[in-house]
Amino acid sequence: MSIEISPPHVDELKPRIAVIGVGGAGGNAIANMIAASVEGVDFIVANTDAQALNASPAERRIQLGPQITEGLGAGSRPEIGKAAAEETIASVEQALDGAHMCFIAAGMGGGTGTGAAPVIAKAARDRGILTVGVVTKPFTFEGSRRMKSAESGIDELQKHVDTLIVIPNQNLFLIANPNTTFKEAFQMADEVLQQGVRGITDLMVMPGLINLDFADVRSVMGEMGKAMMGTGEAEGDGRALQAAEKAIANPLLDGVSMRGAKGVIVSIVGGDDMRLMEVDEAANHIRELVDPDANIIWGSAFNDNLNGKIRVSVVATGIDSEASQGAAPLTQPFSFANRPSVAVPSAAPKPAASPQAAASRPVVEEDPEMLELDVPEAPAPAPLVPPVEEKAAAPKPLSAPTPAPAAVFSDEDAEEDELLLGAENAEAAPAQPAPPPQPASRVATGGTLFERMAGLTRGADKAPAADEGKGTDIPRFLNRQSNQ
Repeated sequence: MSIEISPPHVDELKPRIAVIGVGGAGGNAIANMIAASVEGVDFIVANTDAQALNASPAERRIQLGPQITEGLGAGSRPEIGKAAAEETIASVEQALDGAHMCFIAAGMGGGTGTGAAPVIAKAARDRGILTVGVVTKPFTFEGSRRMKSAESGIDELQKHVDTLIVIPNQNLFLIANPNTTFKEAFQMADEVLQQGVRGITDLMVMPGLINLDFADVRSVMGEMGKAMMGTGEAEGDGRALQAAEKAIANPLLDGVSMRGAKGVIVSIVGGDDMRLMEVDEAANHIRELVDPDANIIWGSAFNDNLNGKIRVSVVATGIDSEASQGAAPLTQPFSFANRPSVAVPSAAPKPAASPQAAASRPVVEEDPEMLELDVPEAPAPAPLVPPVEEKAAAPKPLSAPTPAPAAVFSDEDAEEDELLLGAENAEAAPAQPAPPPQPASRVATGGTLFERMAGLTRGADKAPAADEGKGTDIPRFLNRQSNQ
């Protein structure tokens, strides 16, 4: 009887991370990651286009919907891509067997990526795999129809992933220059996925002082909605702070910010010359930007290839709630609730005009001629009738010196005055002389030419009566005629 004294064979226990590229854009992202020598992950490519699938450098390749598409692609029809993924879902589940974390890379707006990515994400999440989606949105010049298809695919994918990262291709113009080639621009977008995967695998695979286990990653990225990933690398003086600032300032992401993030993974990797103060400086700079109660998990590892440099990788999750709260106040300035307040200034001139009209009333009572000029302005302020009633007895002296105008105007004119001034004002001033009868008001003063001629006539009548007693007296004007 033999005795076995060797230790029992135990399978190596480590987290398995799978990266699946769905469609043409996802396959290109996998090719760029393989070229960048990202270690510690399994690369899988799934596509409906057999020609593009055969050109992929990935070892694991899945032909989606061979009977539906016959290897010819989805023709930019998401429903075809969805049906193709459902046809081959068994092969996808077999490829994901044993995985703990799965990154799904796809381009939204086409057929395969838009339709198949949500189906594959649902299959992975149903198996308990931590699922992270990294997708791109089309350029503006690709048209509104493709953009609407991309938005619909993103909304559907959001339902079946724990964390989603969106990269608009239009943001490539923010970092590109006139000499940037089309291929280089897409490689920049693929670097976001590459940096996010590398930032997590470096802490779980590479040895370091503070390692990051998969349970920490799940606690930060599990069911946290939209997220952002960024990596910064710097050297020289202040390299730690510079690397941290580059990591959190990623212009490619879809309008997300670290401010208010609920979960953060910070990876600080450097060579043997990395100092304690540098790690503290980079970690504190990131901590000040996130929510005070955020779940921050950070780790540090060493890499001999980074001597003289420091690399800081950040994964921030739980940004959806903060973005919705920040967008709510923006609707308040556009509210039309305060619109009626604009009409208030229009009513202000009315009370301002009333004191002027009230001030003109005493002038009318003192001077009869001013009454004639201010008559058209009297009907404007309607609420001024009570002040006129209080001084209704004052116009009595006006009726005595003006008997002539009463004979000049007819009853129809008096009715017009009653309509303009009211019945009470018509009694106080029954005559409303028009501009022609203004000289008639001066008859009482005796200053008109007719009055002077009448005076001369009366003097001529009196002259013969006086001449009866004095026959030698001859009027002066008769002497002038006799002299002639």
